[in-house]
Amino acid sequence: MADSNFIDYVKVLCRSGKGGAGSRHFHRAKYVPKGGPDGGDGGRGGHIILRGNAHMWTLLPLRYRRHIFAGNGQSGTGGRSFGKDGDDVIVDVPCGTVVFDAETGEFLCEVTGDGEEVKLLRGGRGGLGNWHFKSPTNRTPRYAQPGEPAIEKSIIMELKLLADVGLVGFPNAGKSTLLSAISAARPKIADYPFTTMEPQLGIVSYRGDRSFVMADIPGIIEGASEGKGLGLRFLRHIERNAVLLFMIPADADDINEQYAILSAELEKFNPQLADKPRLLAISKSDMLDDELRDEIAQTLPEGIKTVFISAVTGQGITELKDLLWSEITDERNRIEVTPITHRPLDGHHRVREEDEFIFENIPATPEDPEETDEWADDDELWDEGEDYGYEMLDEDDPRG
Repeated sequence: MADSNFIDYVKVLCRSGKGGAGSRHFHRAKYVPKGGPDGGDGGRGGHIILRGNAHMWTLLPLRYRRHIFAGNGQSGTGGRSFGKDGDDVIVDVPCGTVVFDAETGEFLCEVTGDGEEVKLLRGGRGGLGNWHFKSPTNRTPRYAQPGEPAIEKSIIMELKLLADVGLVGFPNAGKSTLLSAISAARPKIADYPFTTMEPQLGIVSYRGDRSFVMADIPGIIEGASEGKGLGLRFLRHIERNAVLLFMIPADADDINEQYAILSAELEKFNPQLADKPRLLAISKSDMLDDELRDEIAQTLPEGIKTVFISAVTGQGITELKDLLWSEITDERNRIEVTPITHRPLDGHHRVREEDEFIFENIPATPEDPEETDEWADDDELWDEGEDYGYEMLDEDDPRG
């Protein structure tokens, strides 16, 4: 996978901008001996903002952009002049990107829509200048607020493809053949296991100029949720699918056993997958005669709609499309699959080469010596107990 352009898991170091310090300047003029305090406020630090981009299909650009730093706010100056706000950094990501804390594995946010913006890290607020603290009893306040510090966080971005139908099956079950037969996708097809090494998307045409998106992932084997095979790394791509299409070849030794293994692996990876609508397609049915087909039909799992198909001859393809479209457009299913509970990252869901990636020790920008005189030594000028994290900040605050 090192040479592939499809990157769906990347670790990045992000740092928002720090807020500029407020000024403790006093007005000086020839004929104004006691001009009073006129120190301006510091500028807000830059935000780190994620923006969905429908034209992106991979996290490859972030593989070569491991550090994302926003600009710092400038300090205020005399004459109640506010410092300049730090530059925000907008990072384009594919739709369906999920963000986790790299240290704890905690889910942070997700970006699902084109043009949707999510503020990942908020820049520090600028400090208030000393003119805010003047009063009849304190006419010469010689202090100002320092700016809030930057927020630094290592994050993991995980791409989960947006598709209507997800193909689930063992290696060589005919998933890639089906996708190539009913869509314009051209996945690699061969007679050895794990031919598909990365997810493939295809747009399937339906009646009346309608269409839906189908996703093919590498084959799943028993123990995939514990790290065996390739299925573990790509199981994340079927978490967003509206319908799961299980594919089992007609020449399988035990169809019920294979279906039970696939279902168990999905539930171990994410228990919410057990509630998704599902269909069962018996592939390679062109090898069966009517008598053998009827015999197999009596032994299939109960409680799941089944269709016999052959991607080579086209047998059952129209019936399969009708069943898929019915499930996709079913309002009850749409309501059930819309909310997604993202499981936190743990040892089974991490990619080792990314998780062990070590960032260079890049210190924050040192303080400007000219700014230090304007900083207050008293940290209590900020409200007691207020967190520097972005969740605690007030959206209506004029300082950002």
